[in-house]
Amino acid sequence: MTTFLHQRQQQQKPLVDAFPLSPRSSSFNYVFHHRTSSLFGRSGLLLLFLLSLILLLFVFIPRIRPMTPFLFSSSSSSALSHWREYTLAQATAFVGGRNRTIIVCAVSQPYLPFLQNWLISIARQKHQDEVLVIAEDYATLYTVNQKWPGHAVLIPPVPDAQTAHKFGSQGFFNFTSRRPRHLLDILELGYNVMYNDVDMVWLADPFPYLEGHHDVYFTDDMAAVKPFNHPHNLPQPGKKGRTYICSCMIFLRPTDGAKAVLMKWIKELQLQPWSKKSRSNDQPAFNWALNKTAGQVDMYLLPQVAFPSGGLYFKNETWVKETKGKHVIIHNNYITGFEKKIRRFHDSGLWLVEEYAHESPLGRI
Repeated sequence: MTTFLHQRQQQQKPLVDAFPLSPRSSSFNYVFHHRTSSLFGRSGLLLLFLLSLILLLFVFIPRIRPMTPFLFSSSSSSALSHWREYTLAQATAFVGGRNRTIIVCAVSQPYLPFLQNWLISIARQKHQDEVLVIAEDYATLYTVNQKWPGHAVLIPPVPDAQTAHKFGSQGFFNFTSRRPRHLLDILELGYNVMYNDVDMVWLADPFPYLEGHHDVYFTDDMAAVKPFNHPHNLPQPGKKGRTYICSCMIFLRPTDGAKAVLMKWIKELQLQPWSKKSRSNDQPAFNWALNKTAGQVDMYLLPQVAFPSGGLYFKNETWVKETKGKHVIIHNNYITGFEKKIRRFHDSGLWLVEEYAHESPLGRI
């Protein structure tokens, strides 16, 4: 092989003439060829090939995803400035996805490990390019866009202190109550949107389960086992006069019906603000919105066997064994606490971060 490369180099005397980017004198060609040969010997041809390849990569890489914003920023400070000004309209245009569908999550810095876990599972289903991370603090905005440019956006105003808010706290309410406004803004831009909490793991592609052309798709948050062929309409209200639908996994089409649900959800949150006595969260308001718009909106309850609650999947081993291979998205709810959720995922073989971080579009963070 070495002899062959040496012979090729000897045969191709006018080597630099193969790249006539500018006129060159014959004496310059001789000096250039002589120095290249003496400095690099038999590997001269290979080195020139690699230099040419690098030049081509610099020319064509920016064209691979022409809408990649700020990928080649001149400095880190200017890049930060750009991301602060990055708008939801720009972000949705960039990640638009197949069939104008965007997969959305909302994340603050303490939950970056859960974001990683969720992204790995989505990447395994080949849907990572459609993901948009709504950053709830600047640290998350910069971390994601540094590793994965264009896939995070911050929508002001930024919530206060970013800690791992406990379920039922005012911080948790402030964080989650922004959700319907984010989703409504994306619908107004003309996109389908799937919302997920990041304490979820995809075991299969959920999109084949979005049958028909309904306005809103959702999952039951109850742990009671339903028949495999259960109805797909909104369930009957429970003891509190409302249904118990999960607000953590929703798919909406940009229809008047879906927008009506979100506007009602926003209104219900305003009517039921957090207090030390009520310690409310966003889910009851979502259920009231569904109940009050049920006659006007085309709704679809997703199959429980594919989208079980954490109260069913992690607490009913018999059901899990009987339905093995039918699960699509697993939700790690019915448990509170950052470390407890990680331990439960880990014990169930669903904590992917430690071993499979290389599969995440963020790499290791």
